[in-house]
Amino acid sequence: MKLSEITNYLESIAPLNYQEDYDNSGLIVGHANDEIHAALVALDCTEQIIEEAISKNCNLIITHHPIVFKGLKKFNGKTYVERVVLKAIKNNIALYAIHTNLDHVAHGVSGEICKRLGIQNAKTLSPKTNLLKKLVTFCPTAQADQVRNALFAAGAGNIGNYGECSFNTEGTGTFKGNQETNPFVGERGMQHQEAEVRIETIFKTQDERKILLALLENHPYEEVAYDIYTLANKLENVGAGMVGWLSQEMDSIDFLNLVKEKMYAKVIRHTNLLSKKIKKVAVCGGSGSFLLKDAIAAGADAFITADFKYHEFFDAEEKLIICDIGHYESEQFTSNLLIDNIQEKFPNFAIRLTEHNTNPINYFI
Repeated sequence: MKLSEITNYLESIAPLNYQEDYDNSGLIVGHANDEIHAALVALDCTEQIIEEAISKNCNLIITHHPIVFKGLKKFNGKTYVERVVLKAIKNNIALYAIHTNLDHVAHGVSGEICKRLGIQNAKTLSPKTNLLKKLVTFCPTAQADQVRNALFAAGAGNIGNYGECSFNTEGTGTFKGNQETNPFVGERGMQHQEAEVRIETIFKTQDERKILLALLENHPYEEVAYDIYTLANKLENVGAGMVGWLSQEMDSIDFLNLVKEKMYAKVIRHTNLLSKKIKKVAVCGGSGSFLLKDAIAAGADAFITADFKYHEFFDAEEKLIICDIGHYESEQFTSNLLIDNIQEKFPNFAIRLTEHNTNPINYFI
């Protein structure tokens, strides 16, 4: 199949505009029209992973972490990043990363942790802003239903569990077309007044092109008047981390044993154990120390993530237990998640899970 078929699907479940500004998710090496016959999935793209892809005749590698975060100025093979990119290009292997955009969707990395630990009714811990826009347009009353329905079909009007949401006010529009026009109503050179409806509805930023196309194709006027505003509202189901409830409360030691078992964690770095039971749990795959205040504000009894620095452990202030299970350990099931999604969408496509553990950290126990 075409590489674009896979990347378009991945970007439908984790849109690229959901990633952080510093990130580099998306197609790193390759062309959208490349023919792909097999893919290898891993957490990281290393030289070992490239060799595995070559041996298994995979010409696409999908990873969680991008091999390139910053711009490369030279390709001399002096660093592992340069060597990986060079070897991928030489062997016609496409490289694709799905990183913080997958972190920020409910069915992504943190959602997988919740699933593994049996955390129920999970919600986004820190929803993102500036991902919603509002469209305002003005339409003749008789055609308002047609325009509204076209906008809804294109993806507009969704608020939480509600769809086809809009606000409508009636008014009078005025216009005067010159001799170059062919007005839908009224006459050239004459001011016309028309009973119109002001339609307001919201949409996700990544759907703007579809929304505008639906508007222009279904609006009767030659010149369509519309406004688009960026909203500061939070998109409640998109953002960093998740928080939810265990099916039953647990003692701290029992909870740590559960986390260690389900997350295959060799070591858990944690703050002082608390006397209270663990019931509400916050999680974040990867480096999640920036979410500690959010976890506390959400009333979590424990926060599972990775990469806490020494002094950051003090910030828990006995309000919850920080459970640092390791970066790799918190994200290791991401590859399985990607494979499950791709196999469901493309059941006849050859996709393989790497045989290698790419964790650069070793433990001497």
